[in-house]
This record gives sequence, structure tokens and C-alpha cells, in this order.
Amino acid sequence: MSATTVLARKWRPKSFAQLAGQEHVVKALGNALTQNRLHHAYLFTGTRGVGKTTIARIFAKSLNCVTGITATPCGECSACTEIDSGRFVDLIELDAASNTQVDNMRELLESALYAPSSGRFKVYIIDEVHMLSKSAFNAMLKTLEEPPGHVKFILATTDPQKIPVTVLSRCLQFNLKQLPQALIASRLQYVLEQEQVSFEPAAINLVARAAQGSMRDALSLMDQAIAFSAGKVEEAVVRTMLGTIDQGYLFDLLAALHGQDGVRLLEIADDMAARSVAFDAALQELATLLHRIALAQTVPQAIADDEPERARLLELAQAFTPEDTQLFYQIAIHGRDEIDLAPDEYAGFTMTLLRMLAFAPGKAASRPALAAQPSTALPVARPAAALVAPAPDSRVSSGGSASGEVVPGGQPDWGVLLTQLNVQGMAQQLAKHCVLQCFSDGKIVLCLSQEHKHLQSNKNAIEKLQAALSDYFVKPVKLNIVLGQSGTATPAVVEQQAKQLRQQQASDSIAQDDFVREAQAELDASLVVESIRPIQ
Repeated sequence: MSATTVLARKWRPKSFAQLAGQEHVVKALGNALTQNRLHHAYLFTGTRGVGKTTIARIFAKSLNCVTGITATPCGECSACTEIDSGRFVDLIELDAASNTQVDNMRELLESALYAPSSGRFKVYIIDEVHMLSKSAFNAMLKTLEEPPGHVKFILATTDPQKIPVTVLSRCLQFNLKQLPQALIASRLQYVLEQEQVSFEPAAINLVARAAQGSMRDALSLMDQAIAFSAGKVEEAVVRTMLGTIDQGYLFDLLAALHGQDGVRLLEIADDMAARSVAFDAALQELATLLHRIALAQTVPQAIADDEPERARLLELAQAFTPEDTQLFYQIAIHGRDEIDLAPDEYAGFTMTLLRMLAFAPGKAASRPALAAQPSTALPVARPAAALVAPAPDSRVSSGGSASGEVVPGGQPDWGVLLTQLNVQGMAQQLAKHCVLQCFSDGKIVLCLSQEHKHLQSNKNAIEKLQAALSDYFVKPVKLNIVLGQSGTATPAVVEQQAKQLRQQQASDSIAQDDFVREAQAELDASLVVESIRPIQ
């Protein structure tokens, strides 16, 4: 890599073919150039680093290439090479942020009256055009209304709302999109391979995410990462450079939240504090992770197959309901807004976690909601051929050795057995989505449905479930999990059916309550059904 040229300049696209992510703009400009249907003024809008001035310079080459007006400038003629190097006399670039006054604009417009010195067109690129004063815009307006035939204006801005409508109406406007993280990561990988810099894919993903849609910012950050890591771009080094949070902490926090383990939540927070983790950044990263979980719940294909954290994301997507994910996301966002008001960052961070715990699944009774006690006992749905769970004294024989059988002629009810196992987190989720297929001679075969097959890849969860079963039966148990379909409802399905029944009973009880009916009649009130929660 050159010692003087930064990556953002060295790898700046020099043709429309090299541009990525702005195909809608490239296609429109390419058609205009091919058909020679050119406008006198163009406006490119979009956030920083998405290619506004890059496209403007390529367009200037297309207008002035010696081969003629073309969507594919040669890149080798004097006009193309001089534009690339910033020496083309008929390409005038103005930074409106530092040239806001009307005198600067009048001087520029007066020069526009003169014919080009060497090119076909005089091209004026005005960056951050929204920074011009009102009088400067008025001065520009007259030229935009009756422009000389040899002049093209290309305006660029990050804030088009501040441009007068009279100017907007005289420009062809193109909105450039923020670049997708995957596209930025792919480009970064290509650049590093060309620069012969070794890297870890996870480090590239971190930089691509931190760039927030800006290719220029991504390349600038990669320059820093190369310098920071002494030549090898590694995940740990990039995390330190960016101040990002180790995702392992965040996954552990959500696992503890799912298990309603407040002690574990605070242990993780204490560990983060001991490592001087910035809690404001931690809440931002937590909100980002919850967003990705919500994507996995609603659009699973949005999580790439080669995503390093795909398995854990899908596990958490199964563990939480979409409603809880949305709630936790809101709590994280508000917690970050309020962290400056807290006694200290640790207090603000842990209070946010405790707020999530208070509203976590199973804590619904503590929510501010209409509550109702179900009027009848809840029947538990079981298969017709359900078998009873082993009695406590039947697990171990009188001689102290583990018994190989439980109930004669039958097998344990998997749903009941699961409630007696010491298992939490992902292992519990795996177990809930299985049905018992076979149990004999110290071997247990569970059947996992195809829609939850990703849980089968979690070796740690399988090992924990097998250990819990061995503890329960007081002898080694060999666990095997197979994929398939079963006519028997899984514990997860039974649990959901029970939850729905309790909710329906609570809603019916509230709707039939005399006090509620009287309030509706006298106050013309309506019942917010979504706010009703059954008493747990």
C-alpha cells in the first residue's frame, strides 16, 4: 500500500462499472449519456461517503472524454486523466460550506459565461450546496433558469430540505442510498486482498457495521485498523479500536434474561465493568443485537448463511417472542437516552437490565395492565396415550443402582419430565421443541421438528440436556436427537396453547365483569383488549 495515498482515495471508483450500491443512479445517468438527453443541472443527495462527488466526477469524465459523450469514458485521454488527478481546468469544484457568501457565487457564475478552455463542457460541482446563503441561492437561480449551453451544474448535499424549492425544481434529483453492510464488507475484503493485508472476516464485518452505510468511512476506518493492528486486521484489535462490545457479553445477557436469572445478569454487568466496557456503547450494541433478532424472527433469510453468529441469533429468535424482542429493544433505546441522567453509567446500565427482567416472559403480572383470574382450572393438554412421569423413588433401585425402567410397560411423559430437569437457556428451548421418541437401556431419542432444526447444531445445549437427564436418572444417559415430524404436541406447543387459553379466559372474564360493563356504558369507554394479562 502506498505510504501517501489513503485507501479511500486509492480505491475511489473511476468508472460507473466500478460503482456498487447505486445502480438506480448509474442506470439513469448512463441512459441520459447514451441518448444524449442531458439536463443542465443535477442534484445528488445522500449521507456522507455514499458516492455523491465520486459519481459527479465520473459524470464529468463522461461529458468531456475525447471519445465523445459516453457512459463509458476511456479513462486514458487527457480529459479523463486530468479529472482523475484534479487538474482539469474546466472542472470547478466548490465547497459551499466554506464559500457561503453571495460574492463567491457571483464570481463563479461570471466565469461560467466563458467557453470551456479545453473540454466540451464546463462542469461545476458544488458540494454541501445547502450551506449557501439565501442571497447566494438567489444569485444561482438566474443562471439555473437560463444556463449557457456549455455549462453543467452538479450539486451535492446531505440535507436537501434546506435547499430552496425554486432551486430544487430546476434540477434533476437523485437520492443515493446508504450502502448495505454486506456490500461494504465485500468491498473491504477485495481491497485487503489486493493490498495483500491478512484479515479475519469478523474484523471486516465490524468495520463494515461501524461505517453505517458509508464506503468512504469504511475505508478510512480500515486504514486505521491496518495501522492499529500492525498489518494484520484481527477482530479483537478492531473491537478495541472501535470501542465495540464483545458480542459474547450480549448473548450471555440475553440468555440470562430469558432464564430470568437476575444474579447472572448482574454478574455479567460486573465483569463488563471490571473490563472497563463503555456501558453507553453496550446499550447501543444490545439494541443492534435485538434488531437482528427481530429480523431473524420475521425474515430469517435476512440473516446470511455465513453470518458467524447465525446459530446464536436463531436460537434467541426462538427463545423470545417477537413481542418481547420489541419490548426489550425499546427498553434498550430508552436506557441509552437516560444513561446520562443516571447516578453513574453502571447504575443506568444495570437499571435497564432490571427493567427488562421486570417485563420478561413470566413477569406479565407485574405489568400495568387489566388482570383477571381465570374462572376455571386450566386443563393441561396431553396426548391421549400420555404416560406418567417416574416417581422419585423409582429412579434408583433399593440397592443404590440406577433403575433401567420407570413405569412398567410405558415411558415417561416428556412434558412432565422436562419440568423436573435442572436445565435452562438454550438447552431448555431445545428440549421444549422435542417429543420423546424412544427411551430404553439408558438411551433417549428425541424427535425435533424440521422448523427448529437449527437447534440441533448447538452442541453445548445438547451436552447440557444430556447432563441434566443423567443427573435426574442418576446414571449415564445417551441422548440422540433426530429430525422428523410427530403427531404429539411438543412441550413448547402445549405451553403456548395453555398461554392462549389463559389469555382468552382473562379477556372473557374482564369483558363480562359488571363493573367494566358499567364503566363502558357510563363513560363511553372502550376496552383495550391488548392490555389484558392473566394473573400468573
